[in-house]
Amino acid sequence: MDHLMQRRAVLSFPVLAAPALAQPAARPLRFVPASDLSVLDPVITTTYITRNHAFMVFDQLFGLDESYRPQPQMAEGVQTTDDGRRITIRLREGLVFHDGAPVLARDAVASIRRWAARDQLGQTVLALTDELAADGDRDIVFRLRRPFPFLVDALAKSSPPVCFIMPERIARTDPATAITEMTGSGPFRYIASERVPGALNVYQRFAGYVPRAGGTPSGTAGPKRVHIERVEWRTIPDAATAAAAIQTGAVDAWEYPPTDLLPLLRRARDVVLENPDPAGFIAMLRVNHMHPPFDDPAMRRALLHAIAQEDFMRAVAGTDPSMWRSGVGFFPPGSPMENQAGMAALTGPRDIAATRRALSGVPVSLIGPADYPQVQALVEVGADLLRRAGATLDYRPTDWATVVQRRANRNAPAQGGWNMLFTFFSGLDLMNPAVNPLLRAHGANAFFGWPNSPPLEALREEWLAADGVPAQRAVAARIQEQAFQDVPYIPLGQFFQPTAWRRGIEGVLKGPTLFWNIRRT
Repeated sequence: MDHLMQRRAVLSFPVLAAPALAQPAARPLRFVPASDLSVLDPVITTTYITRNHAFMVFDQLFGLDESYRPQPQMAEGVQTTDDGRRITIRLREGLVFHDGAPVLARDAVASIRRWAARDQLGQTVLALTDELAADGDRDIVFRLRRPFPFLVDALAKSSPPVCFIMPERIARTDPATAITEMTGSGPFRYIASERVPGALNVYQRFAGYVPRAGGTPSGTAGPKRVHIERVEWRTIPDAATAAAAIQTGAVDAWEYPPTDLLPLLRRARDVVLENPDPAGFIAMLRVNHMHPPFDDPAMRRALLHAIAQEDFMRAVAGTDPSMWRSGVGFFPPGSPMENQAGMAALTGPRDIAATRRALSGVPVSLIGPADYPQVQALVEVGADLLRRAGATLDYRPTDWATVVQRRANRNAPAQGGWNMLFTFFSGLDLMNPAVNPLLRAHGANAFFGWPNSPPLEALREEWLAADGVPAQRAVAARIQEQAFQDVPYIPLGQFFQPTAWRRGIEGVLKGPTLFWNIRRT
């Protein structure tokens, strides 16, 4: 059966019929993800869909609990010596990969190196590391040029790319080349033979996984105990079909239902809507700093005059003011680094005429998906803004997988590149200058869009060296002021996106979409 026939077969499952009764342990959990899983390698992309897939297949040395504190996961513990310049991480005993091979320190070393080559904070770790090596089978040793208090936080972070542990033979793959073999260290095995691109991905509980002993599951930390034998990710592009499927019980969860269907789901007796991420999502406009017109900071600042965060938030999250916030700067509301420096650029009177004077007749290539409702809502508001500003707009909606592929293209728009895109990140991933990938401004090594601002980079280094939260907050305010001058991206507000679950599914953890700890009742 070819992939097209397989895809048709998968999409034709009876979503409007209630499922046959089955024992909880035997019945798979069927989940509708936000988009298709087009990339399997969690290092090569920053998409949440791939990160969530990887949390099932791979494990971390450290996890983050719901209070955003790093906790040992594959690690047994950490020893710090030589005035903080030698860090030794010891692996727990009994860890094995899905092929039965033991997890060794050299696997972790190779995995850390591959992750750090792609991750913004990981690059900082490598720059401060004189030596990273395995000392025997269980000890991972960092020899640092100077103490770096964020090392464990970097290894524990859940923002993509995440430092997942892979076998050394896989982790030695060039960081610019996607891996396809999913031999992992995590609580689920990926069943590649059942994959149907665009339609189905399957995961089976890994009987050889050894959870942490003791502790309480919290975020990505604590024991990862699996109570569901099989999880099926079923991509359903049509929202009405997905809504019918979860109401009838043909699927058990729907990751990101669109805003206009939330009232329907709230009325459904057997459906529960839960906000999985207390930090919410921060929407943003990202421009390409490599090519005209937005290689000119004055053109980037001209966009600020026309941005009304309320317009974007109503489009993506509806009219209920409890579901979104405006007046959002470069650090999430309620985070320790949130500040009001330079906020008049977003909260002062709007001046579309000023934007029109800059953009009238200027070609702008906008990329966006038609199959990702939350992102599409942002893109449509942005496209309307550009038209009102008089830009010569090139906007042809594609799918999310194509957007992800095209955003990596550094060529000029006429050669397949782009000028502007819209997206969103979890507030957790933007909490401070250490983890926020979009505030990095080191040119070709920066996140897609590739801003280049030595002042922003210098301020980030100053923040990393700051002693204590008050000193960090002072530097964060200066970072925000500089960001409003350089405009690496434009924050568009904070919104909260519920996930729909069938009643009888319990143990869902806060944070990323995770599948351990879940039970049927």
